Amino acid sequence: QVQLVESGGGLVQAGDSLRLACDASGRTFSRYVMGWFRQAPGKEREFVAGIRWSGGTTDYADSVKGRFTISRDNAKNTVYLQMNSLKPEDTAVYYCAADFDVFYSGVSKLRGMYQYWGQGTQVTVSS
Repeated sequence: QVQLVESGGGLVQAGDSLRLACDASGRTFSRYVMGWFRQAPGKEREFVAGIRWSGGTTDYADSVKGRFTISRDNAKNTVYLQMNSLKPEDTAVYYCAADFDVFYSGVSKLRGMYQYWGQGTQVTVSS
């Protein structure tokens, strides 16, 4: 079993920055894709960013490109999401997800491809 625990959420003003962290524990895998998703009230959960185990491949939603950066520290089993220039529309619960059945290239943006999910951390951006 795998456990994912997010941290780093909070209430900030527009233009501020936050760094989310996702700590993974339990069974480890050598090949994986880690993703960040978010869900705003009344909306579907959407892909934000993803990274492959090698760290060399990342992908982002168009709405966050140039503002958010995903990275990973394999030694710590932690994935980060650095969020800069935050906007009110970034307000959502942010979820970390892991895909350990990687048979594709790149990063998947599909929720159904991820087998494990964290409980989420709230990010609120005030205007």
